[in-house]
Amino acid sequence: DALPISSHKEAYGAEALFRLFSSFGQSKTYFSHFDLSQGSADLKRHGAKVLGALGEAASHLDNLDQALSKLSDLHAYNLRVDPANFQLLSHSIQVTLAAHFPADFTPEAQSAWDKFISAVSGVLTSKYR
Repeated sequence: DALPISSHKEAYGAEALFRLFSSFGQSKTYFSHFDLSQGSADLKRHGAKVLGALGEAASHLDNLDQALSKLSDLHAYNLRVDPANFQLLSHSIQVTLAAHFPADFTPEAQSAWDKFISAVSGVLTSKYR
């Protein structure tokens, strides 16, 4: 069963971003114009975008390259995000999900999430090569 994330995209997304910025300070570089305080409107808005993009990716597993092409272009060419940040965000998302769904976030579920987010990260960083 899927975790009920879609109705909590803002909250969980903001929490994952707050964890990212708190644990990996170098990731703040790209967000100097954001209010990075816990629960801020900026974190909620961007967190909802991140988890929404993951939801979109999940519904296009058969063609992630096409589904994420615009996001990949944006992050590689316009924003020039260091590809290492995708792995750090992946970790922060998984920690957030494990905290909210401890009974459901089994080792098998964590493995599936890791595989899925790694595939998404791979597409998002593919234009860097």
